Amino acid sequence: MKKWMPWIIVAIIAIGLYSWGKGFNNTAVKLNENVGEAWGNVQTSYQRRNDLIGNLVKTVQGAADFERNTLKDVIEARSKATQTTIDPSNITPEQLQQFNEAQGGLSSALSRLLVTIERYPELKANQNFLKLQDELVSTENTIQTARTRFNEAIKPYNNHVKTFPNMLLAGLLNFDDKPYFDAEVGAEKPVEVELDFN
Repeated sequence: MKKWMPWIIVAIIAIGLYSWGKGFNNTAVKLNENVGEAWGNVQTSYQRRNDLIGNLVKTVQGAADFERNTLKDVIEARSKATQTTIDPSNITPEQLQQFNEAQGGLSSALSRLLVTIERYPELKANQNFLKLQDELVSTENTIQTARTRFNEAIKPYNNHVKTFPNMLLAGLLNFDDKPYFDAEVGAEKPVEVELDFN
């Protein structure tokens, strides 16, 4: 029995390491899939907004004397926002920041468009426009929810791959931690509100 004892110990250690490695890998894969699904939901929400903006632009273009520069800014920002794509399995902080900046530019252009529209009573009374405006507000809420759920999916994944001893296997198996969605640059500054009652 003594001559088999070293082999038994080695077998127990090997089985223990295999179980730990298998458990780590399977959990990391499942959590990574959750992150991918959450990112897909973020992109779906942004796609809905882009589709609504296209319809909004067509509706606004019907107003003959509408400011063309404001409309052009929205169209260009929408185009830029739709060109920025990210692979959810390999998200980097730089990619996420670039995506966030493109979407922030679109939000800014859209805000300018909606403020400009206030000067056009015939457009504000248009039922199609009002419906699109309501849907955009709803979609912005959906985007916020999707971004929050994306961050919620990132947390357990990052906890799993960054804790010891899992971090040893994470490096070997290429499970890098993922960045969170942050606020847009400058979001910490107070918003300037100008009210023109004339």
